Amino acid sequence: MVLFGFLSSKATNRAAPQYESVLESADGDMMTGLMVDPAAYVSARKALLNSDLYATIYQLSADLATCYMQAGLPRTQTILDHPSATTNRQAFWQSMAAQLLLDGNAYAYIWRNQLTGQPVRLEYLRPSQVSVFLLSDGTGLTYNVSFDEPSISVMNNVPQSDMIHLRLLGIGNGGEVGRSPLLALQNELNIKNSANGLTISALSKAITSNGTLTSKKGSALSLKEKQALSAGFMTQATSNKGPVVLDELTTYAPLELNSDVSKLLSSTDWTSKQIAKVYNIPDSYLNGQGDQQSSLSMIEGMYANSLNRYAQAIASELNEKFSAAIEIDIQPAIDQDRSSYLAAVGGAVKNGALSGNQSDFLLRRVGFLPDDAPKFNPDQSNLKGGDTNGSNGTN
Repeated sequence: MVLFGFLSSKATNRAAPQYESVLESADGDMMTGLMVDPAAYVSARKALLNSDLYATIYQLSADLATCYMQAGLPRTQTILDHPSATTNRQAFWQSMAAQLLLDGNAYAYIWRNQLTGQPVRLEYLRPSQVSVFLLSDGTGLTYNVSFDEPSISVMNNVPQSDMIHLRLLGIGNGGEVGRSPLLALQNELNIKNSANGLTISALSKAITSNGTLTSKKGSALSLKEKQALSAGFMTQATSNKGPVVLDELTTYAPLELNSDVSKLLSSTDWTSKQIAKVYNIPDSYLNGQGDQQSSLSMIEGMYANSLNRYAQAIASELNEKFSAAIEIDIQPAIDQDRSSYLAAVGGAVKNGALSGNQSDFLLRRVGFLPDDAPKFNPDQSNLKGGDTNGSNGTN
């Protein structure tokens, strides 16, 4: 029985998402703006034209790629550190994370050694290259996969053990397929698209002149005389020979932007909060005002929690396929100089929760201390300035 198929429109849907893919379409150029329609494709290029969405996807995907993946098996660690034959580690995992955040699904084929069956590399796959089906007995999934390389033919009935399939919020299907966060933003993004057009139209009609030049004898002036008065004023205004001189019968007033148009301009950034809400990150990361009652550390903590949720979705799938006790450390992404980690460890030592040896181990484990740094010596940990053996300067 077919579960769902991204490429096959005739597939029987038992637990399918309410869309095919929000990322890709051969007719993507025909889409105008960012119109996320659950019944049709929307190209990633079109979706990422939204600046707030681009900022969100880029930051989260880059941070997820920066996180350190640690495996319990050296062979698996090599795959995680060098996953692709065509690109580097950072680019590969960022593309996987970005695909996951946009589509709710991300795919990679596991190439194996034909003799040993051990994984040797991963190949990134777009959603349009993958069809997913449920086995007739319901014991697993199978995949039909096409490749960009002309020399590799379409693979049918690829077992799920040979596929990395990252997914988000598999509601209604037990986690068999993910759901795109963009579907929750359909109305907001369509409204934003319409609001942008309305703002541009309002601006083009609201600002038609630099200002008004009023003459107390204006009613007695002919059209040619008014035009001549205006031209004479502009000649003075554009000249660099001195200030503009007006007589007592003439008054100039610059035009100001209509207050309604100003309000419209200020309202066009409201979707940034909606995007931040859907992706569970503080809106201050999108240059918003954020929560004025939250401190910087609280905001960073909320972002770290959100980043960890996405990291665990990735770690769970990798552990399922590689069985290598893979852990993802998000500290390199949220605390690049390890200052917060050092402060936390130092505070734990000060409060007696950790010993000096334990703190030494933790700092070496994350690379804060190099391997050739002197080991912690408890006999010297209580020495004061000038002391040589802890006896107040005596030998």
